[in-house]
Formats: sequence, C-alpha cells, structure tokens
Amino acid sequence: MRTLDETDRRIAAVLMASPRASWRTVAEVLDLSERTIVRRAAPLLHDGTLRPTAVRNPARFPRIIPTALRIRCRPSRIKAIAAGLARRPDTIWVDILGGGNEISSVLFLDGPEARNSLLLRDLPATADVHSWEAYDLLKVFPAGFTWSAGLLSAEQFDAMARHAHTPTDAPEIQPLDEALIDRLAVDGRIGYSELAAALDTSASTVRRRLDTLVSAHMVRLACEVDLSLLGIASEALLWIATGPGRTETIGGALSRHPQVRFSAATTGSTNLLVAVAAQDLNGLYALLTETVGALDDVRALEVTPILSSVKRTGRIRVSDRDW
Repeated sequence: MRTLDETDRRIAAVLMASPRASWRTVAEVLDLSERTIVRRAAPLLHDGTLRPTAVRNPARFPRIIPTALRIRCRPSRIKAIAAGLARRPDTIWVDILGGGNEISSVLFLDGPEARNSLLLRDLPATADVHSWEAYDLLKVFPAGFTWSAGLLSAEQFDAMARHAHTPTDAPEIQPLDEALIDRLAVDGRIGYSELAAALDTSASTVRRRLDTLVSAHMVRLACEVDLSLLGIASEALLWIATGPGRTETIGGALSRHPQVRFSAATTGSTNLLVAVAAQDLNGLYALLTETVGALDDVRALEVTPILSSVKRTGRIRVSDRDW
C-alpha cells in the first residue's frame, strides 16, 4: 500500500482545498519549488491516490433533491447492499457505519419521481434491508468545501485566498455547463484545451464558464484521497439536534473546524449532519467534548463511527473484490 510522507500530505491538503490550483500556486503556498511539486504530485494523480472530481451544488440546481439515508440491514448482506448503492450514479457518498448493520448514504435525486422510486420501490424491494430513514439536506454549509484535513496552517490558507475566485451571482445554466461538469466529475484537473476539444468550444470559453460556476458555488471541485494516508484513523458522523434558531450558527461554525469535512442542515429528529475526521479516538473525543460540547443549545448528539468508506464525492473507493 502506498504511503505519503509529510510533503506528499501537504500537497494533498492543498489540492483537497483547491483541486485545480496551478502547480505554481501549490509551490507558493507550501514554499517549495514548482519542480518538486510536479515531481511529487504527478505520480499521486496518475495512480489514483489523488482523485480530482466535481459535484453539482444542489442548492443551485432546483430539480435535485439532496437526500441522506440511514439504512439498517442484515450484517451479512451489508457489503453487497452498500456496493449496490455505490453503483447508482446519483449517490454521492456511501459509508458503512459502526455496528456493521447500518449504511449512511447521500444521494442527489433527480426530482420527486426519483425520490419516490427510491423510497417506495427500490428500498422495499431490496432483500435484507430491515428499515431506513430519509432526510432532505436543507443546506450544505460551503465552508467545508475547502477542507484540508487540518494539514495547512492559517498562513497557508491565507496564501490560497489570494488565488480564490471573487464571489458572483448564480448564472443561468447553459447546456455547455452541464457537459462541463460531467467532464470534470471524471477528471477535476483536466486541462482547458482538452475540455474545449471535448466540448467543441474554445479554451477561453471553458475557462470563463468554469470560473463563473465555481465562483457562484454552482459546482464544488473536490480532490478525494483515502484519509488513512493522511494519518486519519477515526471518522464519524454526528447527528446533532439544536434549537431551530441556532441551526445556522452551529452548522456554520462546525463547518469551519479543521476536523469537520462536511456539515449540513437536515430534516428529521436531528437537524444537523456533520462528518468529522480525527487522527485517533482521542482526537475524536476532544472534538466532541471541547468543540461540540462548548456550543450553546446542542440538545442531543448521536455519534456513529464510520467503519468503511465505499464511495465519496461520487467516486467509488473500493470494489467487491477488495472485500
């Protein structure tokens, strides 16, 4: 299994926070030579250790219904059920949770008909699924989009901010935008010239449209990596109940914490879903007691450890053969 040294991890952290950052930008942020960055990063991208991709922001695509599922099933069938979910093109993540009989999944469903088909037809027809709960994601807090596993200093984040896009209003979606996002989902660092050739347009048009989509939070660029390679051994989902008036404040604050990789407001008995990553159980305990415990109006908290990640950001991580 590949291992990453400190320099590799720092490069990965920059690309996680800014997946299309130029090699010059990465070098400036990390105070390394551009040649060193290319020499280190190219093999990691080539062998799939780093997997740049893109996903739509459902808040900007009204037809998409972002849904979180908690599925309880027979333990002996959990891997097969998780693999089946991962093969769906509308699943964004699939995790097997602690206890070995529960799956968590986030799906971007294509309208009410797709949601009804999943909840009223597909899940009831799936053998050995005992029960499930479904929640709509009301808001995904964007601060987590620049998550870097806590591997970058405040100064390095400030250096990255100098290269950030200026926020813009949401544009009207064009047919080119949909095709562009689909290409980026396969390779989030594909060059502008290659994109232009594939989409039968000019490189300047592709650059302009991508800058607009990213600036307006129409699309989220991401770079996936197995977190164990970054020294992270403890992942969990937090299901948090807050007072309605505190949901925005708490969800936003948690999304900016270096150990929080995802934060969203949801429907259901709890109103925040937060995905966290820590170096070990001691780090997870400190996060729960010192960070979450210090927040006002946290009324209930459930912690579900993640045993295995099957799919993240729309990318399947493991195959049936790996199990």
